Amino acid sequence: MAIKFLNQIVKGVKGGITGALKGTADVTSTIVNSVKDIAVTTIKGAGDLVVKGIQVPASIVKGAIDGISNIGVSFIKAIKGIVNGAIQGAMSEGVKQDEAVIGAVQQAMFSAKELGENVGMTAVESVIGAVNGVKQVGGDTVGATKTAIIAALEAAKEIGGGATDAVKSSLAESVDGAKKILDEIKKG
Repeated sequence: MAIKFLNQIVKGVKGGITGALKGTADVTSTIVNSVKDIAVTTIKGAGDLVVKGIQVPASIVKGAIDGISNIGVSFIKAIKGIVNGAIQGAMSEGVKQDEAVIGAVQQAMFSAKELGENVGMTAVESVIGAVNGVKQVGGDTVGATKTAIIAALEAAKEIGGGATDAVKSSLAESVDGAKKILDEIKKG
C-alpha cells in the first residue's frame, strides 16, 4: 500500500506542477510556492501515516521533477526551488527537518543521475535550496547545511562513477561552510 500511495503522490505532484507552470513567465519563483503548496495539501490529505520518514519529501521532489521535464524547464535552474518548496511544505506539516532535507536532497541527486544531469551542480543547488527552505520555516540552517551535504554525498556514493568527487568539489567551491563540513566528515 505504501508504494502505491507514494506513486500517487509522484503522479499528483507531477500534474500539479505541470499545470501551475504552463504559460508562467517567472518559473523560478512559481516553482517554490507551487511545490510548497502541493506538499502541504498532499501531507494534509494523507494524515499521520506519512508524516514520518524521507519517502514523502522524496516523492514530492520526484513528482515536481517529472512535472518540469514535461514542459521543458531546465532541471538545474529548477532544482533549488523544488527542494526548497518540498522542504517548506513538508516541515510545515510536521515532517522532521532532517527527514525532509535528506529525502528532498537525495531524490534530487538520484533524479539528476537518471536524467543525465550534472550531479555536482545538482548537489550545490539542492543544498542551497534545502537551507533556504529550512530558513523559511524557522528551522536550524546550520544543521540543515550539514544534513544536506551528507545526504548529497551519500547519494553520490550510491550513484558511483566519480560522482562523489564531483559533489565534494562542487560543494567545496560553491556552498558557504561546505569545505569545513567536508573536512569534518573526512576526519570522522
